[in-house]
Amino acid sequence: MPVQELSDVDVVDRATEVARRTWPGAVVSEVRRLEGGVSSLTYAARVSADELDQQVVLKLAPPGLEPVRNRDVLRQARVLDALAPVPGFPVPRVLLRDAGAPPEVPPMFAMELRPGQAYEPLLDVADLPPSAAEVATREHELTRALALLQSRTPASLGVGDEPVSTAGEELARWQRLFATVDADIAPGHESLGERLAARVPADIEPRLVHGDYRAANMLFVGPRLEAVIDWEIWSVGDPRPDLAWVLLHTAPSHVFHPDRSAADLEAGRLMPTAADLLATYVAARRELGASVAELADATTDLDWFLGVAHYKVASTIAVIWKRERKRPEPDPKVAHAAAHLDEVLAAGHAALG
Repeated sequence: MPVQELSDVDVVDRATEVARRTWPGAVVSEVRRLEGGVSSLTYAARVSADELDQQVVLKLAPPGLEPVRNRDVLRQARVLDALAPVPGFPVPRVLLRDAGAPPEVPPMFAMELRPGQAYEPLLDVADLPPSAAEVATREHELTRALALLQSRTPASLGVGDEPVSTAGEELARWQRLFATVDADIAPGHESLGERLAARVPADIEPRLVHGDYRAANMLFVGPRLEAVIDWEIWSVGDPRPDLAWVLLHTAPSHVFHPDRSAADLEAGRLMPTAADLLATYVAARRELGASVAELADATTDLDWFLGVAHYKVASTIAVIWKRERKRPEPDPKVAHAAAHLDEVLAAGHAALG
């Protein structure tokens, strides 16, 4: 079934119907589409009722498609509920949810709109980038938060019934994505895939995995972590991809903007090194009671996971460019990123040694 368009009026009507089940007479207004997340529809809105005036974020599955995998917005709400009680790991609080009647009436949920800036220091552009000192503090803060998350077992978080994904399945996911890409995009990617497939490490004890854990998917107020957001691809499995993803973004090989302002460049001036953040992670896990064996597991074979992280970046950009270049006016950011795919693949090889 083809994807259907969803107007702002549709969103208001649907959100109002759901909100009034909890808050009689609720009025939904000020709806605007938000960037972020590629598999579901995201809006900011205001919900007003007696003694209520709440800024919210609405997440809806795309109408006309079955709400499965990363389109399953109620699964996103589930992980937010699971993480809400964890002190020191802030996530938005879920306020409303509705299963709908998919695919015509998509599932949805509403969560509180938290303040803060989502900004990837070495990649993004912003009118008011954070200071270099704020960036450095943020990176250590998000790394300590990851250590806290990975100190908890899936069962202790209430998601122990989730299927467990393996390191090999993580690699296979991006291999399947590359298999859909035209041959002239990212030529030579096969050799990196083959090197990675030749030495898949043994899995360690599973943990809850965000799947895109980095500063751009967090909200910071100054140096303070306000919320970890964008849980579209969360899973339970080997936790090292999240740590490798953090380390990759201390020196990303991919680019989206040919020119970044002096303020954006200054924001990344004090970016911690991968070694710095790895030391922060280990110290935080140790403080949280991790054993020597657990720390060894969590930090072994990180070169392989970094190689996969670069491979993931390359496959994602490649598949987006495959679609984008068919348009009359391709997105310049995607075109620029695609022009540097050989550098991303080279970084993946370098990570492997």
